[in-house]
Amino acid sequence: MKYVDEFRDPTAAKELIANIAALAKNLPRTLRFMEVCGGHTHTIYRHGLEYLLPKSVEFIHGPGCPVCVIPAGRVDDAIWLANQPNVIFTTFGDMMRVPGSSGNMLAAKARGADIRFIYSPLDALKIAQDNPTNQIVFFALGFETTAPATAIAIAQAKTGGVKNFSVFCNHVLINPPLRTILDAENVQIDGFIGPGHVATVVGSQHFEFIPTEYQLPIIVTGFEPLDILQSVNMLLTQYVEGRCQVENQYSRVVRKSGNREALRLLEHVFTTRESFEWRGLGAIGNSGYRLADDYGEFDAEVRFELPAAEVKDHPACQCGLVLTGQLKPAECQVFGSGCTPENPIGTCMVSPEGACAAYYTFGRLARPTAD
Repeated sequence: MKYVDEFRDPTAAKELIANIAALAKNLPRTLRFMEVCGGHTHTIYRHGLEYLLPKSVEFIHGPGCPVCVIPAGRVDDAIWLANQPNVIFTTFGDMMRVPGSSGNMLAAKARGADIRFIYSPLDALKIAQDNPTNQIVFFALGFETTAPATAIAIAQAKTGGVKNFSVFCNHVLINPPLRTILDAENVQIDGFIGPGHVATVVGSQHFEFIPTEYQLPIIVTGFEPLDILQSVNMLLTQYVEGRCQVENQYSRVVRKSGNREALRLLEHVFTTRESFEWRGLGAIGNSGYRLADDYGEFDAEVRFELPAAEVKDHPACQCGLVLTGQLKPAECQVFGSGCTPENPIGTCMVSPEGACAAYYTFGRLARPTAD
């Protein structure tokens, strides 16, 4: 396939849907497949894929939205940094409206903080080079997908002797939260639609622990409708055949060993934290990156004395349950009423990858009712 429309071909979709229906015909119960990545969630609900599948196949949502998993306390720290004298704070645009305990960065910017949204960490480095009398802080976040770009900016800052550039590092790793969810007793998962973007860096072999330790299949998957349908077909085929394996549906992009140069860069610039706080999951050991000691001069948490206060989520927000597959967005008590994209209470309604935003944007507003 060469063009996007080939990944949305109706004839190919009908064939896959028929195969799925045949495989699901004699299932003993409903199978629940977790799409880890928020990009998959949006594809599913943008194209109505859940309506095309048998009722015995159900999608549940996972913790793969990088903005959604950032706890309110880290947002508060970011706003505190932005309000420091002589600081230019840089961030991706989707963080501007994420709520902390007392507002968001958009409100802080309106009050006078110099907050600039950028498209790349290298944009932040360029701002530092152009403003040598200011301290420029980059709000780094995301999974292993985006961490290499941050590592490049840090390495270039060191090589170029840029002393006024630092990173507030909130990069996280994908496997620890998956282990946490799998170890929980209150979530039924029968297989995973694996995160294709993360896998471009870490490789499909990164997820071997899922079939090896938990006896569940995972399909590393692309982001077009036919990708999702094919991954469901592959999951059902494994179930019917009694197999549990990592399979790579996204082979046009993902390799088994990943991007080795990117992995070497991550190992050089970062090290793992002993613990990192996740929204809805709490503190998870070895689940976040911090800058390695050789690059400590560029660590905003070393350069500035952050408040690092623990902040509880809004009591009405149930993002944590959504991120762990325990709740569908429309089942949340404030979904679509107290919490909307215009006035979000939680991160899942803010982020372009958030499950609540997907439900709201694509019209899944009705709360499910008992049959």
